[in-house]
Amino acid sequence: MSLENFSRVYENDTFYVEVEISSIPWLKIHDKKQRQELSMLSQDERYMLYDMTNAIETQMIAYYTPKKVNIASFGNYMPQVHMHIMARFEDDAFFPEPMWGKRQRDDKDCKGDFEGFLESVKECLKNFD
Repeated sequence: MSLENFSRVYENDTFYVEVEISSIPWLKIHDKKQRQELSMLSQDERYMLYDMTNAIETQMIAYYTPKKVNIASFGNYMPQVHMHIMARFEDDAFFPEPMWGKRQRDDKDCKGDFEGFLESVKECLKNFD
């Protein structure tokens, strides 16, 4: 199955989760109202965003045992609240650089059974319906 079929993994009334097409497991959580800053979310929405980020990170660690999970939130190109959650491996193409940094080696697919991982993420995110 192609990654395009995975584009949107989950959504509720406030957020949606989508796949970033990459050689590493990489998901993004987006605010559906496209607000620019975290301070524009209500306290409950900020807690939900944090809890969803934590749930995805926990699934990545359990499923992949990465060297590190990177979590990033910046929006210069896409000025809306969103979180990147990325499983990082010592042999991924950019490690130890950020995924936007200088390539260190040839690309290696680090996703393994990505469908299985996404199913585990969907299952844990049901708690946010």
